[in-house]
Amino acid sequence: MTDTSDDTGKTTFNRVMLKISGEALMGDTAFGLHPPTVERIAREVKSVHDMGVEICMVIGGGNIFRGLQGSAQGMERTTADYMGMLATVMNALAMQSALEGLGVFTRVISAIRMDEVAEPYIRRRAVRHLEKKRVCIFAAGTGNPYFTTDTAATLRANEMNCEAIFKGTKVDGVYNKDPVKHADATRYDTVSYDDVLQKRLGVMDASAIALARDNDLPIIVFSLDEPGGFKGILAGEGTYTKVHG
Repeated sequence: MTDTSDDTGKTTFNRVMLKISGEALMGDTAFGLHPPTVERIAREVKSVHDMGVEICMVIGGGNIFRGLQGSAQGMERTTADYMGMLATVMNALAMQSALEGLGVFTRVISAIRMDEVAEPYIRRRAVRHLEKKRVCIFAAGTGNPYFTTDTAATLRANEMNCEAIFKGTKVDGVYNKDPVKHADATRYDTVSYDDVLQKRLGVMDASAIALARDNDLPIIVFSLDEPGGFKGILAGEGTYTKVHG
């Protein structure tokens, strides 16, 4: 585990990307949004925002619609992927509502134009929002089919000059096998991009890992279910795995 804070206990990160799945917003429900869970995650984001960290977010859409599943059931792949992108916009608006209810200024920025509900993606404008300490939630993936929200998060993190991607999951890091199914699973403190790809550790899809590797962008995998976990890791505490070169 690598210390992410300086000697004063403050984080050494100034700008980060938080990537979470759409399923993380479901709570204990089987589908859709669970408002108390959305609010809990928003409070986690606010606690880090209050530290002065500039935050980007990408949220998946799997709690509403997953393009690959639609394609597997006979739907045309491109159409299914666009439907998945629209699901991410719904999740982004829900997170925006929760954050602004806590007093955090937020912008939803969509790769697909829908001006009535979100801003179009313009890189310089998004950077300016971050400089003004607004949380930027990037929605609709990359705007292209065949790309996952993992790849979108890595792309936007590079474009925004983020210093790390924080991948919130249900477990406290990267394991050599599924810790839910295998009691003898071992957690890595650190792991290389190449090992993630070669061992198929499932941190993110291969395109996202390769893009992070090529730009030397570290990925920190942690448990989003642990209260205070996001802030704790930025303060140099907690358990996580760092994926780097």
